[in-house]
Amino acid sequence: MTADDSFGRLDDDLYPAYTVGRAAEMLGTTQGFLRAIGEARLITPLRSAGGHRRYSRYQLRIAARARELVDQGTPIEAACRIVILEDQLEEAQRLNAEYRAAAGSANPSAAA
Repeated sequence: MTADDSFGRLDDDLYPAYTVGRAAEMLGTTQGFLRAIGEARLITPLRSAGGHRRYSRYQLRIAARARELVDQGTPIEAACRIVILEDQLEEAQRLNAEYRAAAGSANPSAAA
């Protein structure tokens, strides 16, 4: 991958652009917190060729939500489970809306 290819991926929410240090700095937390939510399997950072953890913007949003819950006094394991369930619910709602839209366009007379 060339530098030009990498630059084009900066808009990709799933591109692992952030080191553990930068991710922790952006979230206002510690690298240990990021490792802990990784151990709890909330997020799984990708690894660089040198084996260093790399995080995407999507993963940082997930980590930020977990941090909110932990800051409110929720134990980290429970916070991770809550975030996982919230993410699953959001995905199910998105799919449900897509299915409804597809069913509505397949049967326009039903809407009348």
